[in-house]
Amino acid sequence: MIGNSGPIPLAVMAVLLGFSLLSFTIFFTKFGAFRKAATANQQFLRAFRKTPRMDAIAAATEQFRAAPLASVFESGYAEVVRQVNTRSTVTNLLALERSLQLGVSNEISLLEKNMSWLATTAAVAPFIGLLGTVVGIIDAFQVLGGSSGAATNLAAVGPGISEALIATAMGLGAAIPAAIMFNYFGNSIKEMGQHMDDFSLEFLNMTERNFGEQ
Repeated sequence: MIGNSGPIPLAVMAVLLGFSLLSFTIFFTKFGAFRKAATANQQFLRAFRKTPRMDAIAAATEQFRAAPLASVFESGYAEVVRQVNTRSTVTNLLALERSLQLGVSNEISLLEKNMSWLATTAAVAPFIGLLGTVVGIIDAFQVLGGSSGAATNLAAVGPGISEALIATAMGLGAAIPAAIMFNYFGNSIKEMGQHMDDFSLEFLNMTERNFGEQ
């Protein structure tokens, strides 16, 4: 049926296939990256809680490059070092909180990379498929208009309509998985963002323990 479709429905199907393939590529890539980040976060958090000194943790962050928490730690630690080098202690906790929040925002931005493509696929693919279907049905009715006899008409228009509906099916086939993937990763990003916010509070607690009550 696809082989008998016209050039416009075929072009639409090719576009939808590209959308679908790219969406699944993003899914498998991000799925592996999220699993790696979650595992690295757990390992880094255990090391962070076992080590009482910030400089010792900073020296070990290279081992946890895949952990977003390690990047948040580095953002906060850089601000701690600046304040300690200037005043020998941490006197501006508000600036430290801002540095930690910037670190969290940067990591969330990295986690959200390519998420817009999944959202676009979920929103646009059904309409692209519908476009292919409409064009195919127009072609089928043109064939119908040039035929004579009821039986001949049905025999002529039936295959054309069935071929046209393939585009709609492909559009839904591309959109539905993309919507599921978008929601799945959206929840994962929200959960990981919450973990980073909680870690920021632990970092502030460690800062107070290392440098006294401010």
